Amino acid sequence: MSETIERTGTLADLKDVAPQVVSSEAPVYEVKRDAQGRSYATGRRKESVARVWIKPGKGDVTVNGRPIGTYFARPVLRMLLTQPFLVTDRYNQFDVVCTVVGGGLSGQAGAVRHGISRALTHYEPELRGVLKAAGFLTRDSRQVERKKYGKAKARRSFQFSKR
Repeated sequence: MSETIERTGTLADLKDVAPQVVSSEAPVYEVKRDAQGRSYATGRRKESVARVWIKPGKGDVTVNGRPIGTYFARPVLRMLLTQPFLVTDRYNQFDVVCTVVGGGLSGQAGAVRHGISRALTHYEPELRGVLKAAGFLTRDSRQVERKKYGKAKARRSFQFSKR
């Protein structure tokens, strides 16, 4: 099984080929603000979609026209919304106005957190690294598994009866 290998050229011939230039610079993100000085972003989780506007202020958060304490009564859900501000050391520096539709309260809180994180990167692009490392810019793609026929739920079988 001896095979002969033919050479089609030498190393000197390779010098004529133009090298491809690869840019080592990271992409430059620009500030995105509207006429009122607000930054907008959309956040999603499960079936929920949140439209979020942030602007400099004293830390007021309004969800669907109601204060955060009224809309998200559980402390855990309110804590989710403050995480992007705490990680970036911007707590009580931005007012947040958002509308959220679809899903339940947990999915809505996750969608608002995702929207706040994206809006912060639009307002201050240098915060992107911190938010990305914390995992707040990644859309949580987990969805509820559909119910299958012959099953009580997605995977749960009906109770077996011996007699």
